Amino acid sequence: MPPVPAPDPGRTDSYLICATPRTGSSLLCGLLDSAGVAGHPESWFRRQDEQAFAARWGIADPLDGAFDYASYLRAATAAGSTANGVFAARVMWGTMDEVTARLAPAYPGHAGSAVGLLSAAFGRTRFVYLRRGDVVAQAVSLLRAEQTGVWLETADERQEPTAQPGFDFGQVRDLVRQIEEDNAAWEAWFTAEGIRPYQVLYEDLDDDPVGIASGVLGFLGLDLPAGRETTVRHKRLADELNARWVESYRLHEARERQGRPSGAGAGGAGCGG
Repeated sequence: MPPVPAPDPGRTDSYLICATPRTGSSLLCGLLDSAGVAGHPESWFRRQDEQAFAARWGIADPLDGAFDYASYLRAATAAGSTANGVFAARVMWGTMDEVTARLAPAYPGHAGSAVGLLSAAFGRTRFVYLRRGDVVAQAVSLLRAEQTGVWLETADERQEPTAQPGFDFGQVRDLVRQIEEDNAAWEAWFTAEGIRPYQVLYEDLDDDPVGIASGVLGFLGLDLPAGRETTVRHKRLADELNARWVESYRLHEARERQGRPSGAGAGGAGCGG
């Protein structure tokens, strides 16, 4: 790949939304995309989606679907950038190591630093850290999405459930632990890389999405074009069922702490579609 010129120290060339699932990342991506100056944040480097993106961009081999990663990187950067040259992507924990590992051969001079690799590939890169204060509610949302296949809804897209959801204390507990581990991993990574990310809490985003998006744009040093507004594209999916599951989880957890039988496991209180 050709050498990358040194970026202007005051300019944001790219940013990554660093998150875990069910933190409102689709909502935030849609808001920032609507600004028209903050790139097109998407999960460009989610391995499960890369082949579909490569086929869409015409860089995949028509016989076996294989593609060159350097070509993929160029195409993803183009797809994720707005006309002002700002690139954006969403990255979940677990994907970051894969991204930097695949960048290392292209930029061997930066192989010892994740930030160095990202900056070599995307220019001056900033980081937005999106997390959720209520990890139990996050785990409940994640379990329900995994069970039903319904991850998001917009005015133009509605996903139909593929199965009925059912509460399972053990599964929620496992997801709570996984989310907590991933949050700790993100925070350790930021510290190790000397990064001070702009932090966004899901609960604040849910309460004031346009205001939070404005704060992110300010952090990035980007101004909305005259007459343009950020718009909410995604609908809130959490409902009374989510609230019942959260309550059931907390009741089961309290019983476990007291050494009492937790009652229902899978199919317990608060179940149903």
